[in-house]
Amino acid sequence: MLKTRIITALVLLAVLLPALFAPQALPFALLTLLMIGAAGWEWARLNGLGGAPAVSFGLAVSAAAWTTYLALGMQAAPAWAWCLASLVWVLGSAYALRGGPSQWPHAPKLLRLVLGALVLVAAWAAMVQAKATGINFLLSIFCLVWMADIAAYFGGRAFGKRKLAPTISPGKSWEGVWSGMLGVILLAFVWAFYIDTHVAVDSPSLYQLLLRGQSLPLGLLASVFLSAMSVVGDLFESLLKRAVGAKDSSQLLPGHGGVLDRIDALLPVFPVALAVSSLSMLA
Repeated sequence: MLKTRIITALVLLAVLLPALFAPQALPFALLTLLMIGAAGWEWARLNGLGGAPAVSFGLAVSAAAWTTYLALGMQAAPAWAWCLASLVWVLGSAYALRGGPSQWPHAPKLLRLVLGALVLVAAWAAMVQAKATGINFLLSIFCLVWMADIAAYFGGRAFGKRKLAPTISPGKSWEGVWSGMLGVILLAFVWAFYIDTHVAVDSPSLYQLLLRGQSLPLGLLASVFLSAMSVVGDLFESLLKRAVGAKDSSQLLPGHGGVLDRIDALLPVFPVALAVSSLSMLA
């Protein structure tokens, strides 16, 4: 299993890195469009569709994302669009997580599918806009999610006692959540006050905009909120899988499960990061 995971990770890096560091946003946009389409197929399967209908849904998600990209003229979406996406995530996830896995299948299937399409398209558009802003900005968001996950894992193993959501993800603890938030705060300080000032970067990072572009307490609060949203994304996907008794969203990535398993925390974080950074630049 470990060998398979490593091989898959190396293949993914070999494909992702050239697109990530390409001077134009288009290669990254096309690669992540493929990823979002696959995630759409997985979402459909977790919500009652199978076979050709699930494939059609994945293709429809990709088509909707690309149409949105072209409709914007390949320009940045307005700040209010990211604020609206953030509000939908906060309110929608609170409602879904409160109901738990037993209630999710009782929601109308059409509503669940539409919600999935909106979530995936918004995340893809936010990733593409972040890439267009600059590699440093894009990587700072990716690293926020990775830091929150890694710090939560080790903090939870060392100190975890109080379960966060036992009916959804029994392995998560409140101590892990606090550890993840602390890790993100440390990352934010290092990135904003060292990397952005001592390394030749192509754009300001998310942390520079938050910690140096507005008052420090508000910047820290925004960083903590983004860390919390990464947990929400993880829990939300766990809820989908637990509702249908699935261990992984699919087996598209050998050793890693499915695409949704790898990007679940990114889905809310990217739109919210675009929202808070847009508001910071307007301040």
